[in-house]
Amino acid sequence: MSLLHVDDLTVTATGSTTALLGPINIDLAAGEKLGIIGESGSGKSLTALSIMGLLPDGVRASGSVTVDGTEVIDARDARIRPLRGKTMAMVFQEPMSALDPLMRVGKQLAQAGVRDAATALEEVELDADIASRFPHQLSGGQRQRVLIAMAMAGHPDLLICDEPTTALDATTQDGVLRVIERVTKAHGTALIFITHDLGVIRRMCPNVLVMHQGAVVESGPTERVLVHPEHPYTRTLIASSRPPELSLSPATAEDALVTLRGVSKVHGAHAALDGIDLRVHHGERLGIVGGSGSGKTSLLKLIAGLDQPTSGDIDVRGRVQMVFQDPQGSLNPRLKIWKSIAEAIPGNLGKADKRARAAAALEEVGLPADSLDRFPHEFSGGQRQRISIARALCGEPDILLADEAVSALDMSVRAQVLELLAGVIAKRKLTLLFVTHDLAVVRHLCDSVAVLDRGRLIEHGATDSVWSSPSTDYTRRLIAAADM
Repeated sequence: MSLLHVDDLTVTATGSTTALLGPINIDLAAGEKLGIIGESGSGKSLTALSIMGLLPDGVRASGSVTVDGTEVIDARDARIRPLRGKTMAMVFQEPMSALDPLMRVGKQLAQAGVRDAATALEEVELDADIASRFPHQLSGGQRQRVLIAMAMAGHPDLLICDEPTTALDATTQDGVLRVIERVTKAHGTALIFITHDLGVIRRMCPNVLVMHQGAVVESGPTERVLVHPEHPYTRTLIASSRPPELSLSPATAEDALVTLRGVSKVHGAHAALDGIDLRVHHGERLGIVGGSGSGKTSLLKLIAGLDQPTSGDIDVRGRVQMVFQDPQGSLNPRLKIWKSIAEAIPGNLGKADKRARAAAALEEVGLPADSLDRFPHEFSGGQRQRISIARALCGEPDILLADEAVSALDMSVRAQVLELLAGVIAKRKLTLLFVTHDLAVVRHLCDSVAVLDRGRLIEHGATDSVWSSPSTDYTRRLIAAADM
């Protein structure tokens, strides 16, 4: 008998006859590993929530989902609750939404059923003193490992991981995947791994489902599906996973628009940046890479003037605009789009002129003028990032700062935004500082790269040179993790 049997699972919104998901069919035996890939809105997370019996209000499931012989569909929560933790468990994409910010890690582990916090933390490669900390005191990778420890507390037969490595840098991602591999193997746990990263699926799962618009369009052995895809959507997804080949001329100007001399930034006893010396020339496209906590975002904030260095000098010649990782968080949900864009327009223009400038900026990023009077929630993640770029352009920048601007986007949307950025940079002859954990993007978009490690600039040079002949062990590990 299958550990998990999903038969014609269909999910619809209350009062609607149009299916949001399905029909979905899955058979998973004990210890088996299955990957699910697809873009946002394809139904991946909805499938996982259906299996866990955690569908939100306003939607209902039909068909059958049995876990270890227990029917989940239409079952009372009291019947399903005993399954969660012991028979099945889930690791969510965003650990801060799953952890209580006001409770120490050790207490949260205990509530999840962990009897020995030190042993549980050791199993996920964390020090025992993590138990005494609050979630905000941990890095993204540490928080994700805590969630894995909590999920594995009851030694479940099935572990569902929903985008657990999204927005993690290459080395941190590798560490989290290594932990998942080891704990599932040690306990004989079956795995459903949801991601948009095809490289991760190759590594983690011998079999894969490809989902599109709520339906499974292709399934089979991972290598067969990814090497010889049969469905047009799968072929599109695979093509989109490769960063676009961008034709950008190398920077040749000698004038430095950004100069840092001995720049340090200290928070309490922690040095976010330590003695940074850096010059960025006019027209240069600098990729800034490093693990979580290496100082990448701190560096951008100093250059943008959003923070001040503890010591050292920063010389910025030209107007600076910034594109943030989360466009939803950087756009006021109560303002119409044109007003959000107009915030960046210099000078004291009238309403009509501001709307005209905003409309022109939207056109430049590929959005229609009728978007002006809509609100942020009416747009997709990729569209919101385009709006953020439009706002930055309205600030008439000489220097564009991008902080993980494509990390939370689907592969196809990421490719579109990167092509947009490349076109804008070339057209406007901008200087770019691009923070990312995706080293493949740096290779395609940036002519130079700076590597940060624990606040120090340990390597800086032409991208091709650094890639082919890294001078530090840390850079070599970053590149190796990215190539997995």
